[in-house]
Amino acid sequence: MPAKKKSRVAAPPSSAPARAAGNRPAVMRMKRIFDLLKKEDYPNCQRIADELETASKTIQRDINFMRDRLGLPIAYDPQEHGYFFTEEVHEFPTVQVTQGELLALMVAHKAIEQYRGTPYHAQLETAFAKLLAPLKDMSGYAPSQEAISFKITAPAAQEIDVFDKLGRAVGDQLEVSFAYRKPGEPKAKARQVQPLHLANRDGRWYLIGRDLERRALRTFALGRISALVLSARYFERPKDFSVENYFARAISVMNGSEDHLVRIRFSRLAADHVRDRFWHESQEITAQPDGRLVLSLRLSDLLEAERIVLQWGGHAEALEPAALRRRVAAAGKAIAGAHE
Repeated sequence: MPAKKKSRVAAPPSSAPARAAGNRPAVMRMKRIFDLLKKEDYPNCQRIADELETASKTIQRDINFMRDRLGLPIAYDPQEHGYFFTEEVHEFPTVQVTQGELLALMVAHKAIEQYRGTPYHAQLETAFAKLLAPLKDMSGYAPSQEAISFKITAPAAQEIDVFDKLGRAVGDQLEVSFAYRKPGEPKAKARQVQPLHLANRDGRWYLIGRDLERRALRTFALGRISALVLSARYFERPKDFSVENYFARAISVMNGSEDHLVRIRFSRLAADHVRDRFWHESQEITAQPDGRLVLSLRLSDLLEAERIVLQWGGHAEALEPAALRRRVAAAGKAIAGAHE
């Protein structure tokens, strides 16, 4: 609407500071204030507060925020004892969201599914809803399943059963005992562990802890833990433990005590798929003149590298180390024998 030809001051009579962006007033309340200012009858803080059933100081902070942070042309008229727009305003300011930011929101929301069934899921959903609330209210533009979709595997039921106890044990630094079945073994064996960290790797939960019998750090898949018991024995957490260092030479969770330079050559068909993916911090990708490429990694265990080669079948060749070539060759013979 046109600017009013009245005596006015830009600053409100109250010196209350505008609320910080991270703690801004409710959007719906500000939109109601916006509508009242559009009526051109000079509402003041007390009158708006009475209508919205809130405190006049809250309204003052809202107006300060609308003027200082949202850029609305709001001024106070001392003759009319109220606020008005100094120039024509048509709509309440909207939040501008780019496609990249929209994708980031979708990824964050779907990542929450990895925590379904754990004590953190409800809290994460609540926090994410608060982040989306201003977006929905101010623009009507929120992430849509019709535009983008993801599929993230939620934890298995048996993982959820032990997650809560292990979370408390890690936080309280209490030793635990449980039965653990290693892959391929028919029976579980008793373990006594000082739990240090819970890690989600490739959609699965793992416990990193010090195995007291073996006197070494070990990784345990939560899905293969049973008969978990928390003890009353407190342990001192190692000051030098770092989960980043622990998994530094692993693509996912397989880390050992060795040091291997792994080189795998991929065919032209597989090259684009391999090139577009992040494998490991140590990776080096070298293009070949014929369109093939070589992926180099520095790993402490060969199992995950073997799985990569087998996954691509005839489109991948293990160049080194020799131990990896032998493992892949043996696995290939076993596969061929099973399919004769």
